Amino acid sequence: MTDLKKLSSNIKKIFPGYQVNLQFDEITLSVPAQDVSKVLKKLKTMSQLKFEQMIDLAAVDFSEFPQKNYENCRYAVVYHLLSLKHNSRIRVKAFIKDNSFPVIETITSTYANADWYEREAFDLFGIMFLNHPDLRRILTDYGFIGHPFRKDFPMIGNIEMRYDPSQKRVIYQPVTIDPRNNVPRVIHDEGFRNG
Repeated sequence: MTDLKKLSSNIKKIFPGYQVNLQFDEITLSVPAQDVSKVLKKLKTMSQLKFEQMIDLAAVDFSEFPQKNYENCRYAVVYHLLSLKHNSRIRVKAFIKDNSFPVIETITSTYANADWYEREAFDLFGIMFLNHPDLRRILTDYGFIGHPFRKDFPMIGNIEMRYDPSQKRVIYQPVTIDPRNNVPRVIHDEGFRNG
């Protein structure tokens, strides 16, 4: 049995009732959002696992591909963990039930570096992290309205910012770009040949 198959088998035993997938040489453990804190603590502290480093945290908007196994959850937070002791990685997907107001517990007490990653997920996807020490926008402007990585956010945005020389300051106004078709035209040259 390969190391990944062995690890996958151990994770299935340790976390019964959760979905564990081994595809493309990667292990994915899928859990409901309310269980993610205890699952991550166990992954970090158990001697046979020791996933002591979180190397990435990202949010996903599944609005066009609802996850049927998870009650059509629109949002998930994905954690990528690394075990230096066992030279292994795991991905943990935490599915959030409330599609209108996504909320999940912060994991900053387990992995301190989650702080800015969670702020980014909040800023770009609107996912609230309960008990986060400083949950505020990190990439967009303080006056920004909406969450730009949500699939229902308009591609041209809602407002634009420009400098007004008469007022000698930056002003915000509704977007003035006319919607247009951005599909490129392809012109085929029948007589073109290589070589």
